[in-house]
Amino acid sequence: MSDLLIELFSEEIPARMQGKAAADLQKLVTDGLVEAGLTYKSAASFSTPRRLTLSVEDLTGESKPVREERKGPKVGAPEQAIEGFLRGAGVAREALEVRDDKKGQTYFAVIEKPGRMAAEIIAEVLEHAIRNFPWPKSMRWGTGSLKWVRPLHSIICILTDEAGAEVVPMDVDGIVSGKQTRGHRFLSPDVFYVNSFEDYEAKLKRAYVMLRADARAEMIWHDATNQAFAMGLEVVEDQGLLAEVAGLVEWPVVLIGHVDQAFHGLPAEVLKTSMKEHQKFFSVRNPKSGQIERFVTVANTVTSDHGATILKGNQKVLFARLSDAKFFWENDLRVAKAGMGPWLESLSNVTFHNMLGSQKERIDRIIALARQIAPIVGADADEVAEAARVAKADLSSEMVYEFAELQGLMGRYYAKEAGLSDAVAAAAQEHYSPLGPSDDVPSAPVSVSVALADKIDTLTGFWAIDEKPTGSKDPFALRRAALGVIRLVLENEVSLKLLPKLTLGDAQGTFALMIQESLQNDDAFATDDLRAKGVSGVFNVKSISSNATDLLSFFHDRLKTYLKDQGIRHDIIDACIAMEGSDDLTLLVKRARALSETLATDDGVNLIQGFKRANNILTQAEEKDGVEYSYGAELKFAEAGAETALFAALDAAEAVITPAMAAEDFGVAMTAMAALRAPIDAFFTDVQVNADQQVVRRNRLNLLSRIRKICLSVADLTRVEG
Repeated sequence: MSDLLIELFSEEIPARMQGKAAADLQKLVTDGLVEAGLTYKSAASFSTPRRLTLSVEDLTGESKPVREERKGPKVGAPEQAIEGFLRGAGVAREALEVRDDKKGQTYFAVIEKPGRMAAEIIAEVLEHAIRNFPWPKSMRWGTGSLKWVRPLHSIICILTDEAGAEVVPMDVDGIVSGKQTRGHRFLSPDVFYVNSFEDYEAKLKRAYVMLRADARAEMIWHDATNQAFAMGLEVVEDQGLLAEVAGLVEWPVVLIGHVDQAFHGLPAEVLKTSMKEHQKFFSVRNPKSGQIERFVTVANTVTSDHGATILKGNQKVLFARLSDAKFFWENDLRVAKAGMGPWLESLSNVTFHNMLGSQKERIDRIIALARQIAPIVGADADEVAEAARVAKADLSSEMVYEFAELQGLMGRYYAKEAGLSDAVAAAAQEHYSPLGPSDDVPSAPVSVSVALADKIDTLTGFWAIDEKPTGSKDPFALRRAALGVIRLVLENEVSLKLLPKLTLGDAQGTFALMIQESLQNDDAFATDDLRAKGVSGVFNVKSISSNATDLLSFFHDRLKTYLKDQGIRHDIIDACIAMEGSDDLTLLVKRARALSETLATDDGVNLIQGFKRANNILTQAEEKDGVEYSYGAELKFAEAGAETALFAALDAAEAVITPAMAAEDFGVAMTAMAALRAPIDAFFTDVQVNADQQVVRRNRLNLLSRIRKICLSVADLTRVEG
């Protein structure tokens, strides 16, 4: 057994590529080794800005010989078939064996592959990995043909065992493998030699290189928070930035600089975003005021003046960046205080989609839809309309033009400066939420109204122009929008019938009010306005309803995925979707949860069996007799005690289920339904449904029909598995 060490040393690898590149190197090499017949105990990969490293422990010294038999075509088969078999098997014609088979004499090829030494296999696998590495972007340099993310300088490839370290010989475009590497570019640039992974990591550390990215990140965070704490301040946590900065340095040195007081009036988010995006600085704030007063930068070297020169240069660049941000902020404030009129007007010239109009037209649609949603969520319709009117205004601001990630947040600031209510200002920021499964969901009624209208308009619009998600492609993030609607409705317990809103979205939302004005007697319309927007052809009003139904199915599919994570089975959701009112997602989920809880009990499971037995017998009888048994069973024809008891149980259950369903108390209704388990079981045990007397038989079939009717009034149990 040997240990394998590989290092690919190059110019600086972009930080965003390092983690995946290390994982790709491990997969390409280990998969190749295993495929060639070698085994190993464990493997680990590492990355720094200038190197990818792989360590493989307890690698076998050679692969085992392999003997394989392949069955070929029959003797006398066409020559082309035989030649193809020979090429695939890699053997000569004279090496074929003829054997008797069930279908006659057949050619067989015996392929024997001798074992190979590990070094030979490693060289082959590593060269293939280097030449076929999946970099997002790569380059060529010099006169060679090799492509790499940045010029590749050296390759370590050594096998280490008890006898010592052996270089695996290989040559990739003139880069010959060896034991040598270099340390930190400035602090320890000289070549040194290594003999094992432990020796390699220890010597790297002495050469001012921390090999492990998580250790670099931990050191950065530890030093930054300690220095900030000593000043009575705190570092604003940002895991994404921390991972990126850890990929920019091999020997992190944390320095803290100050933000000039001239910029303390800027919103904290503006300071944070500007410093992060342009300089890769961490923000340091005063916990008492929330004001960002300092910044953390991470140098990649140790200097004699303890970083003073570095900080001076960084602060000079930061002053210029923040001066721009301050200029944008002050200009935007003047527009906001004047009512944001120029911004709102300019949205008429911003295209949302060439078939769905401008941002201004979209805002008009959102206003109309948000007004309808407002009373459902308990919001004031006029306030909601005002919030929808200004929700996208900040898209025209200079600050958002510079920092697109601040859209919404700046809208909140500007709405406040315009003298609008807190609810309207909050909606400007919150109507984009939730952006993902872990994002917070707005709860303020005005924000919920605008957020729902925004997302529903997006979905209905793209559905109307047939731009739906396909497979893994979803360029307009429609799955995310649908999940956003689901979370907004469920987490705020909003009872909202989606189907009318989706239909409104197609008819009035997608093509605005002009569609209604264009309706003709034959239920079709086509206007110059639509053609001017790039929409051709004639739209049938009936397709509006069809689109809405299709979009509702899309919501149901997203809902299944959402509820699956909460432990609710797909078949249970399907049983509830089949019921009337399934476009009210809150109602649908209440029903599904109640049914899920019922089916988690013994009574619930056994009731399903009893229901399915009743339904199967009834369905077969109806097909055989050509009639529908739904005219009501009569107690006077009951004979057995269990039959009489079932009549009483059904009466009692119906008396509870009917008002419970009307009150949407699904838990009570499901409990009453589950209580039918015992009398149904007893009925099937003691009673023969297909009695000889036709009157009794028909009465019992009508009794089964009553069981089916009562159970199906709660959920479509035919869709429940088991």
